[in-house]
Amino acid sequence: MPKYSIEQLRTIFTASNDFNEIFDAFEDALAQKIDDVELYRHLLGNSHLAAEEVCLFAEKLSDDFPALAYDTYMWLGSLFAATYAQKDNYELATRYYKKAAQARPFETAPYLNLSDNYDANLNLPPLDELISFLSTGAEHCSETRLLTERLIFFYTLKGDDEWAEFYKKKLREG
Repeated sequence: MPKYSIEQLRTIFTASNDFNEIFDAFEDALAQKIDDVELYRHLLGNSHLAAEEVCLFAEKLSDDFPALAYDTYMWLGSLFAATYAQKDNYELATRYYKKAAQARPFETAPYLNLSDNYDANLNLPPLDELISFLSTGAEHCSETRLLTERLIFFYTLKGDDEWAEFYKKKLREG
Protein backbone atom coordinates (compact mmCIF):
# COMPACT_ATOMS: atom_id res chain seq x y z
CA MET A 1 0.00 0.00 0.00
CA PRO A 2 1.39 3.42 -0.93
CA LYS A 3 2.73 5.49 1.90
CA TYR A 4 2.51 8.82 0.06
CA SER A 5 0.20 10.39 -2.48
CA ILE A 6 1.69 12.00 -5.57
CA GLU A 7 1.04 15.43 -4.05
CA GLN A 8 2.83 14.43 -0.83
CA LEU A 9 5.75 13.07 -2.85
CA ARG A 10 5.97 16.33 -4.81
CA THR A 11 5.98 18.34 -1.57
CA ILE A 12 8.68 16.18 0.03
CA PHE A 13 10.79 16.15 -3.14
CA THR A 14 10.56 19.92 -3.47
CA ALA A 15 10.86 21.20 0.08
CA SER A 16 12.24 18.60 2.47
CA ASN A 17 15.72 19.05 3.84
CA ASP A 18 15.76 15.64 5.55
CA PHE A 19 17.63 13.12 3.41
CA ASN A 20 15.99 10.16 5.16
CA GLU A 21 12.51 11.51 4.49
CA ILE A 22 13.40 12.21 0.85
CA PHE A 23 14.92 8.76 0.43
CA ASP A 24 11.88 7.10 2.01
CA ALA A 25 9.56 9.03 -0.30
CA PHE A 26 11.73 8.11 -3.31
CA GLU A 27 11.61 4.42 -2.40
CA ASP A 28 7.84 4.67 -2.05
CA ALA A 29 7.53 6.35 -5.47
CA LEU A 30 9.59 3.56 -7.04
CA ALA A 31 7.50 0.91 -5.27
CA GLN A 32 4.38 2.58 -6.69
CA LYS A 33 6.07 2.40 -10.12
CA ILE A 34 5.54 6.11 -10.70
CA ASP A 35 7.36 6.94 -13.93
CA ASP A 36 6.55 10.66 -14.14
CA VAL A 37 9.79 12.48 -14.98
CA GLU A 38 8.26 15.81 -13.90
CA LEU A 39 7.74 14.47 -10.37
CA TYR A 40 11.35 13.37 -10.15
CA ARG A 41 12.60 16.73 -11.40
CA HIS A 42 11.31 18.15 -8.13
CA LEU A 43 13.50 15.63 -6.33
CA LEU A 44 16.59 16.20 -8.47
CA GLY A 45 16.21 19.96 -8.18
CA ASN A 46 15.96 19.95 -4.39
CA SER A 47 18.57 22.48 -3.26
CA HIS A 48 19.04 20.67 0.06
CA LEU A 49 20.60 17.66 -1.66
CA ALA A 50 24.32 17.42 -2.33
CA ALA A 51 25.46 16.69 -5.87
CA GLU A 52 26.35 13.09 -5.03
CA GLU A 53 22.89 12.54 -3.52
CA VAL A 54 21.24 13.91 -6.67
CA CYS A 55 23.41 11.54 -8.72
CA LEU A 56 22.42 8.61 -6.51
CA PHE A 57 18.72 9.28 -7.07
CA ALA A 58 19.17 9.87 -10.81
CA GLU A 59 21.13 6.67 -11.34
CA LYS A 60 18.58 4.59 -9.43
CA LEU A 61 15.70 6.24 -11.29
CA SER A 62 17.33 5.54 -14.65
CA ASP A 63 18.04 1.94 -13.69
CA ASP A 64 14.46 1.33 -12.59
CA PHE A 65 12.87 3.27 -15.47
CA PRO A 66 15.17 3.11 -18.51
CA ALA A 67 12.62 5.06 -20.55
CA LEU A 68 13.30 8.06 -18.28
CA ALA A 69 17.09 7.84 -18.56
CA TYR A 70 17.55 10.27 -21.45
CA ASP A 71 15.31 12.98 -19.97
CA THR A 72 16.81 12.48 -16.52
CA TYR A 73 20.39 12.70 -17.77
CA MET A 74 19.69 15.71 -19.98
CA TRP A 75 18.05 17.51 -17.10
CA LEU A 76 20.98 16.72 -14.81
CA GLY A 77 23.46 17.83 -17.45
CA SER A 78 21.75 21.21 -17.67
CA LEU A 79 21.41 21.43 -13.88
CA PHE A 80 25.10 20.77 -13.29
CA ALA A 81 26.14 22.98 -16.21
CA ALA A 82 24.26 25.87 -14.65
CA THR A 83 25.92 25.35 -11.27
CA TYR A 84 29.42 24.19 -12.24
CA ALA A 85 30.97 27.63 -11.95
CA GLN A 86 29.88 27.82 -8.33
CA LYS A 87 30.65 24.25 -7.35
CA ASP A 88 33.05 22.87 -9.97
CA ASN A 89 30.37 20.56 -11.35
CA TYR A 90 31.46 20.75 -15.00
CA GLU A 91 32.58 17.12 -14.70
CA LEU A 92 29.08 16.14 -13.62
CA ALA A 93 27.53 18.10 -16.48
CA THR A 94 29.87 16.32 -18.88
CA ARG A 95 29.12 12.93 -17.34
CA TYR A 96 25.36 13.34 -17.66
CA TYR A 97 25.39 14.75 -21.17
CA LYS A 98 27.49 11.73 -22.14
CA LYS A 99 25.03 9.39 -20.42
CA ALA A 100 22.16 11.08 -22.27
CA ALA A 101 24.03 10.54 -25.53
CA GLN A 102 24.46 6.86 -24.66
CA ALA A 103 20.76 6.56 -23.91
CA ARG A 104 19.84 8.13 -27.26
CA PRO A 105 22.93 8.31 -29.49
CA PHE A 106 20.94 9.69 -32.44
CA GLU A 107 19.86 12.86 -30.58
CA THR A 108 21.98 15.98 -31.15
CA ALA A 109 20.93 17.80 -27.96
CA PRO A 110 23.47 16.25 -25.55
CA TYR A 111 26.35 17.07 -27.91
CA LEU A 112 25.16 20.61 -28.57
CA ASN A 113 24.34 21.35 -24.94
CA LEU A 114 27.76 20.26 -23.72
CA SER A 115 29.47 22.33 -26.42
CA ASP A 116 27.32 25.34 -25.46
CA ASN A 117 28.83 25.15 -21.99
CA TYR A 118 32.44 25.25 -23.12
CA ASP A 119 34.45 27.81 -21.14
CA ALA A 120 37.45 28.90 -23.23
CA ASN A 121 39.10 30.70 -20.30
CA LEU A 122 39.16 27.54 -18.21
CA ASN A 123 39.24 25.06 -21.12
CA LEU A 124 36.31 23.23 -19.53
CA PRO A 125 35.30 20.73 -20.56
CA PRO A 126 38.76 20.03 -22.00
CA LEU A 127 38.78 20.90 -25.70
CA ASP A 128 40.11 17.52 -26.86
CA GLU A 129 37.42 15.71 -24.86
CA LEU A 130 34.72 17.98 -26.28
CA ILE A 131 35.94 17.47 -29.84
CA SER A 132 35.96 13.71 -29.35
CA PHE A 133 32.42 13.81 -27.99
CA LEU A 134 31.18 15.92 -30.90
CA SER A 135 32.90 13.60 -33.37
CA THR A 136 31.08 10.66 -31.85
CA GLY A 137 27.81 12.55 -32.22
CA ALA A 138 28.56 13.31 -35.85
CA GLU A 139 28.94 9.56 -36.45
CA HIS A 140 25.63 8.62 -34.78
CA CYS A 141 23.22 11.46 -35.48
CA SER A 142 21.29 11.79 -38.69
CA GLU A 143 21.21 15.62 -38.53
CA THR A 144 24.90 16.51 -38.31
CA ARG A 145 25.08 20.05 -39.71
CA LEU A 146 25.17 21.77 -36.30
CA LEU A 147 27.63 19.22 -34.94
CA THR A 148 29.89 19.73 -37.96
CA GLU A 149 29.75 23.50 -37.49
CA ARG A 150 30.75 23.06 -33.85
CA LEU A 151 33.62 20.79 -34.83
CA ILE A 152 34.87 23.44 -37.28
CA PHE A 153 34.66 26.07 -34.54
CA PHE A 154 36.47 23.98 -31.93
CA TYR A 155 39.18 22.75 -34.30
CA THR A 156 39.77 26.36 -35.36
CA LEU A 157 39.90 27.41 -31.71
CA LYS A 158 42.42 24.64 -31.10
CA GLY A 159 44.50 25.84 -34.04
CA ASP A 160 44.10 22.60 -35.97
CA ASP A 161 43.42 24.02 -39.43
CA GLU A 162 43.73 20.64 -41.13
CA TRP A 163 40.79 19.11 -39.24
CA ALA A 164 38.81 22.36 -39.43
CA GLU A 165 39.20 22.27 -43.19
CA PHE A 166 38.23 18.60 -43.29
CA TYR A 167 34.93 19.40 -41.59
CA LYS A 168 34.37 22.50 -43.72
CA LYS A 169 34.68 20.27 -46.77
CA LYS A 170 32.28 17.78 -45.25
CA LEU A 171 29.81 20.57 -44.57
CA ARG A 172 30.04 21.81 -48.16
CA GLU A 173 29.47 18.31 -49.48
CA GLY A 174 26.34 17.97 -47.36
